[in-house]
Amino acid sequence: MIRVCIICEGPTEVEFVNRCLEPYLRTSGISAYGTLLSARSGRHRGGRVTVDRLANKISLHYSEADRVTTLVDFYGFQDRQARGRAQLEADIAATVHAMTTGYDPRFVLPYVQMHEFEGLLFTDTSAFGWAEDGWSDEVETALTAVARAFASPEDINDSPETAPSKRIEKIFPAGAYSKPEHGPLIAEAIGIDAIREKCPAFDAWVRTMQAWGMNPSDS
Repeated sequence: MIRVCIICEGPTEVEFVNRCLEPYLRTSGISAYGTLLSARSGRHRGGRVTVDRLANKISLHYSEADRVTTLVDFYGFQDRQARGRAQLEADIAATVHAMTTGYDPRFVLPYVQMHEFEGLLFTDTSAFGWAEDGWSDEVETALTAVARAFASPEDINDSPETAPSKRIEKIFPAGAYSKPEHGPLIAEAIGIDAIREKCPAFDAWVRTMQAWGMNPSDS
């Protein structure tokens, strides 16, 4: 088994890794676990994602796990400026390299999710029914209309009004949808294979982790 540490933006992503991804990856020889990118030392909160903070966290875990990767939202990066996803990932890797003794790029995979974790949930909008208190035909119709407007859930766009989480908040009645409570449940109901089929960046990330487990001496 290859131990893979997945540094996550928030507790929802940690729960998703531990509840959904870990059992899925075990069949490929991967023992994955999520850990939180804490906003402040000693506080179990996420957020405040920057290249330097992520790189520092990766460096701290570099010697503790066989491989280290990340699951953070593109939308939430505080220092992305004009950088796209590929450039952010490259800059994270370069910063880790600069601060880590004995760094081997084969063992580190910065991954930035487009545009948010919530986007993945639009893979199958019927699974939002797990948010029972706010579920209705009107909610399902509105969620489905969003999903059909984009070629992939990862294309659901990037702005304070139209990011995936903002759309969900506007569609559900106030307080009916809770990301930490419902997000992992919805993802589990959808299934990793279905998410991979519609989300190419996510699929490539999972494929790389599977390769770590299947060919540990080659990666």
